[in-house]
Amino acid sequence: MTGWLTEAVPRGRVAAFRTLVYLFVAADLVIFTPWVRTRVDVPGDLYQPLLIGRLLPLPTPTSALVGVIFWVLLAVALLAATGRAPRLLGWTVFALYFEWMIVAMSYGKVDHDRFGLLVALAVLPTAGRARHGDPTRSEAGGWALRVTQIAVICTYFLAAWAKFRFGGLDWATGSVLARAIIRRGTDLADVIAQVPHLLIVAQFGILAFELLSPLVFFLPERWRLATVGFFYSFHVVTIATITISFAPHLVAMTSFLPLEKVRPVRWARHLLTRRRDPAGEEPALAGPEPVVDPV
Repeated sequence: MTGWLTEAVPRGRVAAFRTLVYLFVAADLVIFTPWVRTRVDVPGDLYQPLLIGRLLPLPTPTSALVGVIFWVLLAVALLAATGRAPRLLGWTVFALYFEWMIVAMSYGKVDHDRFGLLVALAVLPTAGRARHGDPTRSEAGGWALRVTQIAVICTYFLAAWAKFRFGGLDWATGSVLARAIIRRGTDLADVIAQVPHLLIVAQFGILAFELLSPLVFFLPERWRLATVGFFYSFHVVTIATITISFAPHLVAMTSFLPLEKVRPVRWARHLLTRRRDPAGEEPALAGPEPVVDPV
């Protein structure tokens, strides 16, 4: 079990995952959750902190507090995406984003699509230094990615458990998707809803998919990647029909992917070199290709 939890992965994969996660945190502040800053405009007695917010305890958010968190977190997340000072900046991002989420989710609605991302932020500082393209394998990095993967799959499995806990089989046989389509459905969803019994079949399919999701850990690598591709396709359909994105979850799920093969810096350099070459020919290499690229 310990060997599985700490299965070594290339440091380049950790570096790519870390950059992606921290860039998403910055994007989340300005694209997906800027509304958190408006929470402080409502009366303070409407703030009902989550259990962790009561245990710490954390202060009732004010305009000044939320504003400081926003700007400091935005700056620190962008710095952390470079890979520098991974522990200091990583722990800072986690602490600030954790408080950002407590403020966001303490007014009556809790989104479960951020669990995997929060776990990723909590464990990435433990992975240590990692550079893009570095093939050296790291058990610490492997542990960070594995724990994030477990959190991603728990999001699915526990969602099914919650459906049974609060709705039982009525969740599968009821009108859950029909109500979602009425509230926020797209033209595509309207077409699908006209097919007799299709929504009921889809609800049973969702339950089966969520309950069976832990099996991804027992599949060979090729089939595991194909299954993760199916997970992504499920969310594409969700976005296309009822406009729910699960963006933080999708970012955390990249922990399953061989991200070390994604080399944007190298690609950008290659593209610029080709543009500077008037003949449009491949540039001659002066020596062996370096093993790593700077972030």
